Amino acid sequence: MPRPYVLLSVATSVDGYIDDASPQRLLLSNSADFDRVDQVRAESDAILIGAGTIRADNPRLLVNSDKRRADRVSRGLPEYPLKVTISGSGDLDPEAKFWHHGGAKVAYTTDEGEKRLGARLAGLADVVSLGPDIDFGMLLDDLGGRGVKQLMVEGGGSIHTAFLSQGLADEIHLAIAPLLVGDADAPRFLSPASYPGGSTRRMALAEARTIGDVVLLRYLPNLVSAQ
Repeated sequence: MPRPYVLLSVATSVDGYIDDASPQRLLLSNSADFDRVDQVRAESDAILIGAGTIRADNPRLLVNSDKRRADRVSRGLPEYPLKVTISGSGDLDPEAKFWHHGGAKVAYTTDEGEKRLGARLAGLADVVSLGPDIDFGMLLDDLGGRGVKQLMVEGGGSIHTAFLSQGLADEIHLAIAPLLVGDADAPRFLSPASYPGGSTRRMALAEARTIGDVVLLRYLPNLVSAQ
């Protein structure tokens, strides 16, 4: 089966942070951009977040629009996209909102993590081991076998870094908010890594538009910019 088209979706401050270091989640997008994200969720077959995002934000990760959910059903799709997470350690709380809202869920983990999660998530999610370590290529192969054609990745930073550094991302939706965080303890969009092509490779820009006070940039990482 073909692998899914991988779309990374992220909102950052002007200085590249995806949150601040406070206990409360920093809202970077505005209402119009949140609605855009909801549309992309509705257009996707699966949505992925990392275990750290579940622990930090405790999100439900849903398509919020009644109309968009109804449109999915009218097209013969499940009301909600498949919800996906990754945890190498298997440190996932079965009481998190992620497991108790929306439709089907899959938790990808390691051989060791599977020992913890098999019973912990019984009846809540399909637990899949990717071997001794997290293998993102194997993850995409498994999702392709489940019929996932578009995977929307909403983070966090280590997940985005893994997809980009391994050349597995087809598109980036980068929403830049007019905020400055400036806190070394706050999480960033990407971590240091060896990215394909290095620092001189320019990605192709597919779109740039304003959404209120937010700027959306759509990049295609596997295409080189025609300067």
